[in-house]
Amino acid sequence: QVQLVESGGRLVQAGGSLSLSCAASGGTFSRYSMAWFRQAPGKEREFVACIRWTDVATYYADSVKGRFTISRDNAKTTVYLQMNSLKPEDTAMYYCAATQRVAVSGRGRLDYDYWGQGTQVTVSS
Repeated sequence: QVQLVESGGRLVQAGGSLSLSCAASGGTFSRYSMAWFRQAPGKEREFVACIRWTDVATYYADSVKGRFTISRDNAKTTVYLQMNSLKPEDTAMYYCAATQRVAVSGRGRLDYDYWGQGTQVTVSS
């Protein structure tokens, strides 16, 4: 059983930067693919970025490609999301997710077995 705790969300102005962290405990972190999803009010939870444990490959949603960077520190059992050039449409609750499954794309909600409680990111215009 893996526990995930997100932090770092806050109010930021458009064009600014923010770094989110997700601390994991209770499992062998290096053997979990990790992802960030987000959910805005009234919308579906959507994929943002993931980093696979098998080959450390990263994938991004088109809407954040070139602005966001996902990374992981296995020694600290933490995954990060560096967000630059933030836009008002990035406003959402950001969730961290984990999975040990290998035969998944990593970009679907159903690929993940463990979820954090979320951290709120608000981007003002």
